[in-house]
Amino acid sequence: MATKTISSIKLLIDKQRNYFESNATRNIDFRLEQLNKFKQALKAHEELIYEALNADFRKSKFESFATEIGVLYEEINCMLKHTKKWATPQLVKDTVVNFPSRNYIYHDPYGVCLVIGAWNYPLQLTLAPVIGAMAAGNTCIIKPPRAALHTYRVIQQIIQATFEERYIAVLDENSDNQEMLANRYDYIFFTGGVEIGRTIARAAAEHLTPVTLELGGKSPCIIDKQVDIEVAAKRVAWGKFLNGGQTCIAPDYVLVHEAVKEKFYKAFAKNVKAFYGNNPQDSADYPRIINDKHYKRLSSMLEDGTIIVGGKCDAATRYIAPTLIELDSFDHPLMKDEIFGPILPVLTITSIDEAISIVKQFEKPLAFYIFSNNYESQQKCLNTVQFGGGCVNDTMSHFVNDEMPFGGIGNSGMGGYHGKFSFDTFTHKKSVCHKVTWPDVPLRYPPYNGKLAIVKQVMK
Repeated sequence: MATKTISSIKLLIDKQRNYFESNATRNIDFRLEQLNKFKQALKAHEELIYEALNADFRKSKFESFATEIGVLYEEINCMLKHTKKWATPQLVKDTVVNFPSRNYIYHDPYGVCLVIGAWNYPLQLTLAPVIGAMAAGNTCIIKPPRAALHTYRVIQQIIQATFEERYIAVLDENSDNQEMLANRYDYIFFTGGVEIGRTIARAAAEHLTPVTLELGGKSPCIIDKQVDIEVAAKRVAWGKFLNGGQTCIAPDYVLVHEAVKEKFYKAFAKNVKAFYGNNPQDSADYPRIINDKHYKRLSSMLEDGTIIVGGKCDAATRYIAPTLIELDSFDHPLMKDEIFGPILPVLTITSIDEAISIVKQFEKPLAFYIFSNNYESQQKCLNTVQFGGGCVNDTMSHFVNDEMPFGGIGNSGMGGYHGKFSFDTFTHKKSVCHKVTWPDVPLRYPPYNGKLAIVKQVMK
């Protein structure tokens, strides 16, 4: 069985590499045509996507569209609008040494790309990079996340119904990950956890394959004393409990100033009730934990600490209530790793400097949030803390702006994407100098006697 899996993946890679070498995918009209086909296929399968995401997460249609399908439409629309311009060779300045010449940056697709998606937003995080790879002129092999199996199968159905496998293909759900990574690709794009990211990087290094790693980490949220506490509580609660807390850029812990702590608790509880009612378990807008493994991991973390909001769990339906829990120690299990669920620990601070000091004790986060109406406090955080991306007085909104790259730093990842940054990610910048054959300046040719002074004068 293993031999069959190896050979089928290798055959698929060879088939895509041969197709890429035919130059078919480099054609701009071809790229735009395929992107349009992709958009129409997503529209045709919308209802199936809703059903799949509901089966995997009990996710509402609104959240499914806003955080998954709609994001893909935006990305495709951006590529349709700009790909022709982005793919055009870019004329850059000449140099004195090369005069006369014309110098260009060519935007060259890498070739066969492997895109590995994440289970928390299984449609969007799997297919958004694929859109960038297509716009850049690559072929693509896709590995959706098995944990969200219903969505996996819908993705497979969409891709198989829309594209030839020599161009875009989805690996079988039973394909072996080790064998997948044993092969050589021209680019690997991975979204997921830190440890698996290390495995991907090691596998890619064997073939010197470039990678983008979109990982995670403990994204902090600081609540300063000079703040609109009602807005802060509402936006933190929204960012934390979207997708049932299973978001890589969700606030992972809150550092709240002691002067506004009690007001924050009260406003937070009020907004959770406004969002999901008296019993969030009955709300059609509140998702569930993806599987029993993650439910057990999360529910076990609620044993210590002071529950401010929520705390209720139901194993039968993998329900964990939107929960705010006060901690008095960083030794709590909730502060050891990324939570990835609807539990928000909160610790008290006495100053912005203390908050920054705490944040710096952890690895560089994927996201960072500061709620403050004090400009100096904002700038101190932004200019002192290293993080992938973030917001001032909001959470997660930076993700949806395709004019900005989305990505991590250090343990939270490497590389970025969205909009032009997706196109650039899947494109090699190939520098080309076009020289004329006359005049042919003799200065650069041997013998060099007497020429050094001239060269120094030109190049200094």
